[in-house]
Amino acid sequence: MENGRPLWLVTNDMSGSNDAAALEAIRACCLGNGLRVAYRSSFPNEDPPTPAMLDAGGIDLVAIFAGDGTLNATIGALAGWGGEILVLPGGTMNLLYHRLFGDLEMEEAVAAVCKKRAKRRDLSIIRSSAGDVYAGLLAGPGTAWNEVREAMREHALTEIAKGTIAALDETLGDHLVACVEPALGRREGYPLVLLNPRTDGIEAIAFHAETAGEYFDQGWALLRREFRDGPHDVLGKAPRIALASTKDEPFGLLLDGEPAEAGAQMDFVLAKAQVNLLATRDNG
Repeated sequence: MENGRPLWLVTNDMSGSNDAAALEAIRACCLGNGLRVAYRSSFPNEDPPTPAMLDAGGIDLVAIFAGDGTLNATIGALAGWGGEILVLPGGTMNLLYHRLFGDLEMEEAVAAVCKKRAKRRDLSIIRSSAGDVYAGLLAGPGTAWNEVREAMREHALTEIAKGTIAALDETLGDHLVACVEPALGRREGYPLVLLNPRTDGIEAIAFHAETAGEYFDQGWALLRREFRDGPHDVLGKAPRIALASTKDEPFGLLLDGEPAEAGAQMDFVLAKAQVNLLATRDNG
């Protein structure tokens, strides 16, 4: 029987990063660092493990090798659990992983856990009625490009065409989102607002464009998840931020990359994660 500290590995078989070779590399990396994969769950076909399941299996460490959306769902399911969570870079952007481990390679992060260099992190998150956010939140009509991205992943050409037309219509319209409490940035709003959880507050960044061509470029940047390089204004930080539609209508919302329901106005509050996330970084 294999030795080492047992862990429960959560993956997402729908992710291109979670292929057989990658999973075998994780198993080998764990074994080389005094860890072993005792159980595995594949999200979303299987539910994440519950605290009761982990305790019954004698597991005090969960490793998640997936994108930020799967991380959000799994961490949420483990709220209040006393064990430790290791985030691994198994997605496209891996924003939460970089919050916790900076530019470390996955092998270095696993080694840091084994050598006790990774510590439990009191992570700041964003809390709202739509759910918790660990990496970042996007709000506004610009989030419509997420549907185009999903259609591209499934190679649905008709849906890509329809979605692109709809997304352009949304982002070129006058239904924008503004930071109203506190009043930050343009009163007339923006097509896309990013909220990042930081240790000293929620950071608000607004993305904009002035011409149809720039909007189209920004849309394709969203598809590549490179929108942070586009034209933007850093609006500031606050412990609580309220976003509101300029047309008093529901607006698009992405929590850690996953769509969620939003009202005409929503409050977002800085909070603390209810889990023990391992990290080598103290800030961010």
